[in-house]
Amino acid sequence: MSDSAVSRFLGGSPLAVLFRLFLVSVIVGAFLMLLDIRPAAMLATLQRLVRRLFSLGFEAVMELGEYFLAGALLVLPIWLVLRLLNWRRYG
Repeated sequence: MSDSAVSRFLGGSPLAVLFRLFLVSVIVGAFLMLLDIRPAAMLATLQRLVRRLFSLGFEAVMELGEYFLAGALLVLPIWLVLRLLNWRRYG
């Protein structure tokens, strides 16, 4: 197993991580299909959400953007620090 920075960051070799993500995606997809939640329905729901936001006016979109920025200013640095600390621990 290669001990490159990419492997340490991903938590394993890129091919192994890709395979694990594929396997988890298949399992989650099977569960969603079991619940009759289809990808097309999920995309249609997302499309309706975006249309409703725009129908509310650009103030709602700007407010959503402010929520995003406020959350991102807190979440992204914490995620990055935790990821770097985790990378240092195993690196």
